[in-house]
Amino acid sequence: MNTRATLAFLSILFVGAALCLAAEVDQTPFMGTWKLNEAQSKFGPGASKNTTVVYTASPDGMIKITSDGIDKDGKPTHTEWNGKFDGKDYPVTGSADSDTRSYTASGKHSLSMTIKKGGKTTVTGKIAVSLDGKSRTVTTTGAEPSMNNTAVYDKQ
Repeated sequence: MNTRATLAFLSILFVGAALCLAAEVDQTPFMGTWKLNEAQSKFGPGASKNTTVVYTASPDGMIKITSDGIDKDGKPTHTEWNGKFDGKDYPVTGSADSDTRSYTASGKHSLSMTIKKGGKTTVTGKIAVSLDGKSRTVTTTGAEPSMNNTAVYDKQ
């Protein structure tokens, strides 16, 4: 009986550890500092640009995304988002155009994103990290021409 209990415990332990490691691996390609490669990017008229984006993970499983850039008038911008890649809305600070964002993992190297203002979706997008982890492409779509962009970033 003790052998069975021990084997059951070890099985649960290994499955739990594997699930935890899998969650960490899915975040790994995104973590770090990304700089905008403007020459490879395409922005709609009047678009703001995130010139630097930093992904950091905390021990509690939360992810912080900090973006610095310029708005359509050339003024500096700074936004912060703290959440998980679980498809739930989490608040954004520092943005006049959005108040929540959600991310959903759609593969080891890609995320789907939804940006909302006042509970209404304004922008949807996809974030893909190259297989070698050296570049990241963010494609966004929205009702305004300034929301339809393809931004390419290089890992720092």
